[in-house]
Amino acid sequence: MKKIFLLILFLLIGQTSFALDIIYPKSNDVTINSASTFFAGSADTKKELTINGTKVPVHSSGGFAQSVQLVTGKNTFVIKSGKETLTYTITRPQPKTFKWTQPPLKEYDDMKYGEVTSDNTPLRSTPIDGGINRIAHLQKGIPLVIDGEKGNFYRVILGAVKEGWVAKQNIKLDESGSSLAELKGHDYIDTDEFFIFVFHLNRKTPWELVDSNPFLIKLYNVENQPDNTYVMEFPIQESLGGKKLLGYSANFSGTDFIVKIRKPILPDKNEPFKNIKITIDPGHGGNEAGAVGCLGDLEKNINLDFAKQLEYELKSRGASVSMTRNGDSDIGLKERVDFANDENTMIFISIHGNSIPDSKDPIKHSGTEIYYYYNQSKPLADWIMNAMVNELGVNNRGIRQQSFAVVRNTNALSILIETGYLINPSDNARLIDKEFQKKTAKAIADGIENYLIKY
Repeated sequence: MKKIFLLILFLLIGQTSFALDIIYPKSNDVTINSASTFFAGSADTKKELTINGTKVPVHSSGGFAQSVQLVTGKNTFVIKSGKETLTYTITRPQPKTFKWTQPPLKEYDDMKYGEVTSDNTPLRSTPIDGGINRIAHLQKGIPLVIDGEKGNFYRVILGAVKEGWVAKQNIKLDESGSSLAELKGHDYIDTDEFFIFVFHLNRKTPWELVDSNPFLIKLYNVENQPDNTYVMEFPIQESLGGKKLLGYSANFSGTDFIVKIRKPILPDKNEPFKNIKITIDPGHGGNEAGAVGCLGDLEKNINLDFAKQLEYELKSRGASVSMTRNGDSDIGLKERVDFANDENTMIFISIHGNSIPDSKDPIKHSGTEIYYYYNQSKPLADWIMNAMVNELGVNNRGIRQQSFAVVRNTNALSILIETGYLINPSDNARLIDKEFQKKTAKAIADGIENYLIKY
């Protein structure tokens, strides 16, 4: 009896493991507003797979992906694998013409006054909610002088010759206020880890840090200063001894403005990771599953697998490593950054798997991308990408500046690595392979080590 049960179980497993399974689209009756989309899933490698009669290649892992064109109205697709047949109906709505009209600029006859209502409020160079246009992140309570508005933004005065933009939702207007702050002096504190500057003002005021050579600390709307702007030039290259910038921060404590610039680490070539604090951030988690691979694997789980391999590799080399999550838990974007800053981390690496919109072809998207926001982080991204391409043979899809929340952290060198495309069958097979995960961890660690020693 036991043998018969095991035989039946084996047959059932054999039947289901090779069943035709579509993971995208998520339903067999969907609406997609695009000129094209794709089918992705898994099928029996020993059976011919077709979509509306067109043969579709199946990867040796069983995964497949196929782009299809859509006409306006209903599109019917019949997917066959051996004797299995699935029918999908995809409706493409009638394309709508949308003409965006730029909102007009309204300049005020008299200045208005306001106050920032929440921490981490973006001060932008343009009245656009997105892109590489952040001047600073302002704290709650910083007073602003406003001379106009455009759409959902107020235009704020920054000294006598510059302007910025803050979303209206982040400002509480006041009937009266003062235009200029008073700088009473500043202190310099030299610690083992940081160069610290403390500027004593009679009130908070907008500010900006510029990662250049020299490093610029700017305080706007300050009286008795040229163009109402106080500027301190910090000789960053000379002060760091020609070494790389490893992070900086700025915030108000009361009315004191405090800037901390991390001192360079002088690595020992025999122990390059000694005293190096690294935070690894497995993307998504909990209710945020992320992308789904051809074989049904969830991005959040793959990210954690890569992160654990990287944690092991870095610890084995002597680094001090912390993880934003060690299991399947919900963690907000701000929580991830705050965690890294609380750890006083020097390097922050967020691990992700890539996805594409309907209009793209999954077969044409394969390889690794790395993102950064601030210039200080780009060299680290370069070294890591070089190591991954050379050691893993992955396609280099570029290093890009992007406004992702987790890389907008100046306290540490912050980057986000898209290890591969889950919806691409070849990439998907590699991403779930434990050996590839180990090799990827080694390549990332090698990239960091080369950065520390050679850059």
